[in-house]
Amino acid sequence: MYYKNISYTISHIFVVLFMYLFIAPRYSKPKTAAICTAMFFAITAPNVLKLNLFPNSRLCYLIVTVYQIVMTQMTGLIISIKRDSKALFVGLSASNYVIAGSIMATIIYIYTSNLLLCTAGCILTHIVLMFLLYVKLREIWVQIQKKEAMNSWWKLCLIPVFFFCGFSCLAFFPYTLDDYPTNIPGVVMFIIVMFVSYVIVLQYVSSESQRTEIYWQNVLFESYIKNLENQYYLVEQSEKNLRILQHDMRHYSGMIDTMLEQGEYNEIKKVTEHINSVSAENKVTRYCSNLVANAMLCCMMEKAYSLSIEVQRDIVIAREIPVDSYEFAMVVANLFDNAFNCVKDFTKRRKRIDVKIRCEADHLLIHMVNEYEKEIVFDTETGLPKSQRGKNHGLGMQSVRAFSDKIGGSIGCHCEDNAFHIMLFAKF
Repeated sequence: MYYKNISYTISHIFVVLFMYLFIAPRYSKPKTAAICTAMFFAITAPNVLKLNLFPNSRLCYLIVTVYQIVMTQMTGLIISIKRDSKALFVGLSASNYVIAGSIMATIIYIYTSNLLLCTAGCILTHIVLMFLLYVKLREIWVQIQKKEAMNSWWKLCLIPVFFFCGFSCLAFFPYTLDDYPTNIPGVVMFIIVMFVSYVIVLQYVSSESQRTEIYWQNVLFESYIKNLENQYYLVEQSEKNLRILQHDMRHYSGMIDTMLEQGEYNEIKKVTEHINSVSAENKVTRYCSNLVANAMLCCMMEKAYSLSIEVQRDIVIAREIPVDSYEFAMVVANLFDNAFNCVKDFTKRRKRIDVKIRCEADHLLIHMVNEYEKEIVFDTETGLPKSQRGKNHGLGMQSVRAFSDKIGGSIGCHCEDNAFHIMLFAKF
């Protein structure tokens, strides 16, 4: 009985430590440690019921175990930066690795019957497992939690769930390894399979995340290059037209002199208006100080003009901004595209988009408003609009959300007075 109390206590210490080390936290280290400590006492205290007061009650064992599982996973979700299925995956995995350490300690006790040796073996097993996991998988695990490599991990959560159920059936419930020591080889192989499976799955997810990032970077640079080509073409064309105008100025000057002598003042006014209009048409438009963002805005304004969409602008973007200029430009382009898709088919109402963008040293704010006719469906998981155009659509909004998560921002949207509002804010 002493051995079981000590073994369970040690297991709970390491499951708390696993949560603290492997879950990307939303709180400070002291606050996260305090929550984990409170969770430790919450799951350790009920051991008295199933190990001391009602040691022979299978019902008590089951109820207390279910309670401890729920409390453990709730704690993981509370301290996690995302509070999503990835955090649940880490919490379930913590239970698996800790239960693997407990099983190894049980095996030592069965073969030696020495309490001190078993306790030392239990602690050593947990330390070795924790060290190997920390060295081999922690960096991958934390990075995956911070990224948007996959929309949902609910299916992957089945992996630790079935491993946990397998361990429980083989080693603890309804019969323990003390009752059937012949199960020990099978349990050991099960532990090895779990380790190999986790390494393979996490490495695969990490490689897929990198591949996805490379893909989006290529799309980003391709779009940026196209915008620069458009800008270069516009500048080149403007310079050509201005050179022609400069060449023709002596002819316009002669025409004006002749008209002055003849008193044709109205005609002189028409000539000067023509010169002013040609100059205005060939002026390179500047929406902001940032080169990359300005190139993207020029492209978006040209697209709005082609779709007969009026854009009300309030844009201030510094030359040097505290975020990646290319990613920021793509976010702006994706939000513009989504707004264009909402209003471009309007027939009886005004096609208009209101845009406010502030990107300066201390903060970023993007607020876009547009009316809509078709019903907007929101994703229950993210709270953001969900594309209704098929499987391969909606990537733009995923990109915006990933950018917001990366810079530690908040993104939200709502519908009010038949207008859709979306706002992204980050304070640096």
